[in-house]
Amino acid sequence: MDATPDPRIAFFDKLAERWDQEGQPPAETVARVDRLAEQLALEPGQTVLEVGCGTGQLTAWLVEQVLPGRVVAIDFSPAMVAQARAKGIPAGFRVADVCREAVGAECIDVALCFHSFPHFRNRQSALKNLAQALKPGGRLLIMHLCGSAAINAFHADVGGAVAGDHLPDAAEWPRLLDAAGLRLVSLVDRDDLFLLEGTRN
Repeated sequence: MDATPDPRIAFFDKLAERWDQEGQPPAETVARVDRLAEQLALEPGQTVLEVGCGTGQLTAWLVEQVLPGRVVAIDFSPAMVAQARAKGIPAGFRVADVCREAVGAECIDVALCFHSFPHFRNRQSALKNLAQALKPGGRLLIMHLCGSAAINAFHADVGGAVAGDHLPDAAEWPRLLDAAGLRLVSLVDRDDLFLLEGTRN
């Protein structure tokens, strides 16, 4: 296992305190996701793993969708998790790096990577750990509120630790998922939405 510190952690730790005040207001983000609720198809009673929860902007909404189920929210940035915990959301928050460690074994119905997948330093390791966490037939959702071209250009423009944090090309996804024991179900990549759904084999 690569023990080199991931520079992205320090990058996001530094931004955590002002994260909710910069960029799109959290309420607008939640409203946009809410309009896509039917496509996400979350159900009461499910266990959801939110991967890269940041400051918990979406976590409370997820909790509402799956009650009486539960949400486990993880992020590799301790400062981000601290900000999320301080909001008092009834979810299980913990610091975890999905690229480096197992995050469960056949206990998750849906794993959601919202605005986080490009920051996984080892995509294949992350996907394998997520596949292991999913129940048989469980679903992986990778979601952004803009298309891959805009995401990739934005991170290149920001530079620094996230300069190379890009979403893979559409043609790469079936191979990446298959190698992790996942199957591509659907992929939407348009100007206002990137939404990939995969399922555990």
